[in-house]
Amino acid sequence: MAVPNLSTSTTQYTKPPKSLWREIWKYRWCYLFMLPSLILTGMFTFYPIFASWYFAFLDWSGFTATRDFIGIGNFQEVIGDNLFWGAFRRSLIFTAISVPIQMLLSLIVAIVLNDKALKLAPVFRTFFFIPVVTTTAIVGIVMSFIFSPFNGPINGILVDLGIVSRPIDFLGSAATSLWTVIGVFIWKWFGITMIYWLASLQTVPSDLYEAARLDGAGRWELFRYIIFPLLVPFSIVILLITVVSSLNVFALVQTMTAGGPFYSSEVMEVYIYRTAFGTSGSVPRLGYASAAGVFFGIAVMIITVLQGLAVRGMRERQAS
Repeated sequence: MAVPNLSTSTTQYTKPPKSLWREIWKYRWCYLFMLPSLILTGMFTFYPIFASWYFAFLDWSGFTATRDFIGIGNFQEVIGDNLFWGAFRRSLIFTAISVPIQMLLSLIVAIVLNDKALKLAPVFRTFFFIPVVTTTAIVGIVMSFIFSPFNGPINGILVDLGIVSRPIDFLGSAATSLWTVIGVFIWKWFGITMIYWLASLQTVPSDLYEAARLDGAGRWELFRYIIFPLLVPFSIVILLITVVSSLNVFALVQTMTAGGPFYSSEVMEVYIYRTAFGTSGSVPRLGYASAAGVFFGIAVMIITVLQGLAVRGMRERQAS
C-alpha cells in the first residue's frame, strides 16, 4: 500500500467564510445601541427623501385627502417657472461667492494660528469657532437687529464715521439683502472651515518646515513649495464639504429676510418652503414643491459626484 507524500501535497485548508448573521449577532449590542439613531434617521431623513419623489408626481396641497397623479406635470411647470430659476441662480451665486472667500480667509487664519510661536492661538481658535456652535436661527434674528436701519449698530458706526450720510437698509433693499446674508453666512461658518485647514496643516511634518527654513525659504516659498502641494488633496475634500453647507442656508435666510424683498434673497430652500406651505399668501403646493426639491437635489448630486471624481483623479495622480 502506497503512502501519500505529504511533503508534496498541495492540499490547503480554507477557512469557511463567516456568516453575516453570525457577525451581526456577535456585535448585537452595538447594533442595539445604534437602533434609535437608525430609526430617527429613517424617519426624518430617508423617508422624506423617498416620499418627495412620490409626491413630485402628484397634484397635492399636502392638506387634503385628494391626491391626483399628474406624472411629470410638476417637473414641466418647474422648468418653465421664472421664480424657480431665479432661486436656483441665487443659490449658485451664494455658493460661488461664499465658498472661495470662506476657504481663502480661513486658510490664511489657519496658517497664522498654526504657528507655534503664537501663544494665544487656542484662544483665537475658540473665538473663531463660537459662531459655529451658535444656533443658526438665533444668529439670523440677532443679525436682523444688528443690520437694522433703525438704531442698528452697523448703520450707527457707518453714519458716525461719515462713510454714509443716512442708514442703509441692508436687509430691506433688493440690492443688498443677498450680499448681507452671504456675509453673515461666511462669518458664522468661517470657524469650521478653519478647523478643517488646521487639521490638514498639522499633517505636514515639522521637519519639512525646519529644512525649508534652513535653506532660506521665506513664508511665500514655504507655502508655495511645502504647504500648498501637501494640502491639495485635503483642499478638495474641504471644498466639497463647504459647497454642500453653502447650499443648506434655509434657517439663516428665512430668519433674516424670508427670501425678500421681492424674492431678491430667495434661495432654493426658501423657494421650496414657500411653495410647499403657502407662505406669503400663496397656495400650498406640496407636490410642486417636491418636484422642485427633486430637481434641485439632482443638481446638487451632480455637483457632488463631479467633486468626488476630482478627488479620485487627484489621488490617482499623486499615487502615480
